[in-house]
Amino acid sequence: MAQTPPPRIAVIGAGPSGFYATDHLVRAGMAVDLFDCLPTPYGLVRAGVAPDHPKIKSVARVFERTAAHPAVRFFGGVEFGEAITRAEMLERFTAVVYAMGTELDARLGIPGEDLSGSHPATHFVCWYNGHPAHAHRRFDLGGAHAVVVGNGNVALDVARMLVLPEKTLRTTDASDQAIDVLAASSLRRVSVLGRRGPVQSAFSTPELLELGRLDGVDVVVDPAELRLDPHSARELAAHGANSPAARRLALLTEFSRRPASPGNRRIELRFLRSPVELLGDPAGERVSAVRTAHNVLEADLDGRVVARPTHRHEVQSCDLVIRAVGYRARPVEGLPLDPRTGVLRNVAGRLVGRDSVALTGEYVVGWAKRGPSGVIGTNKSDAENTVTALLDDLRRGRLNGRPSAAPDEVRAWIRRGVPASFGWDAWLSIDRHERASGEPLGRPRVKLTSLAQMHAVVDRARADAVSDSARLAPRT
Repeated sequence: MAQTPPPRIAVIGAGPSGFYATDHLVRAGMAVDLFDCLPTPYGLVRAGVAPDHPKIKSVARVFERTAAHPAVRFFGGVEFGEAITRAEMLERFTAVVYAMGTELDARLGIPGEDLSGSHPATHFVCWYNGHPAHAHRRFDLGGAHAVVVGNGNVALDVARMLVLPEKTLRTTDASDQAIDVLAASSLRRVSVLGRRGPVQSAFSTPELLELGRLDGVDVVVDPAELRLDPHSARELAAHGANSPAARRLALLTEFSRRPASPGNRRIELRFLRSPVELLGDPAGERVSAVRTAHNVLEADLDGRVVARPTHRHEVQSCDLVIRAVGYRARPVEGLPLDPRTGVLRNVAGRLVGRDSVALTGEYVVGWAKRGPSGVIGTNKSDAENTVTALLDDLRRGRLNGRPSAAPDEVRAWIRRGVPASFGWDAWLSIDRHERASGEPLGRPRVKLTSLAQMHAVVDRARADAVSDSARLAPRT
């Protein structure tokens, strides 16, 4: 008697949250088809983590084991919402898990934001990481002073990349084009602006520690900006003496006491500052200065410490502005995107409509679920919570009653819509090529940064495999 095939779940997005969700699902006996818009998996591990953080990227080895599970299939180069639609997914799968992240930058909403030389952080991060959709971008690093707006880990990554010495850059997997531009940079000063105080800063202690260890770079902190107002003092006391906030403050205090070294580049960590306007050059085309407001901290009605701008302003010249102030999920027709928070509306990972009623068979994990917070490992427990909700709904008969489409039927459907889609074998061909290119240079890999390059490598690998098979076939 034939066995009933397991329910087949679609996971949209092959980044950390998508892989963790896939792992939890296959452990529970589900079959998973994992989709990504790129031929290359791993999401932020490949295109978001700073290139000088190879240890963080090593989590990809865990994801490789998940992808090797016989119940998992990978479909790369498949754009959800365009080549395949939400309705088509729901027709073919028992459930759909959205793991698409938050790929759009939040805006400052100030005059001058769209001047040349003002960029969202995702464009800059994806550019230096070799993302095919961003490899064409141009960043002028020929000035002396850059301003990074934001007080999280992305802001610190951006600041660090702007001052990394060339010898470090050339040992990383940053794109070749980005390495050449960053190595030739004339920037001497990078100011990182946070609208709240040091206690409320969102960067992690390890990121801050690393910043203070950069060769040839001074980390500058104004002691006056570390003085705690009553709200911050109470918040710090509530966190405790061994809390991350207390450790950050201690480290910032230590930075504020360091003497400057002549000739070093500078990263300035500024607090209680909000940009209110980007000013242009005489032609009004390129950013030349930023006007900032001094902020004070207050408690809102819920007791949260918030920043309120004062009428005290200052203007400082700058040559580059990179905005890292938050991220939003990309709108997809039919998905309940909350316009206020920028995430998919959900309760415990179950997508819900405006009436707060759960949508049948639709779930969300990762930043699209909770917003851009936490580190890569945070996605593991986050995905487990969502998968637990999915499995509970399956047991209770709350999912659609149709059986999942057969694996061959799904594959044929994808090939009709995306004839040039990539499987896991195609990614392995790309991976081998990149690693082989990097080895003689002492680099982990040299990334392919265009879809045409990736297709060429995959086609060549397939042709070589056919040739080898014919050569080794027994002669009759």
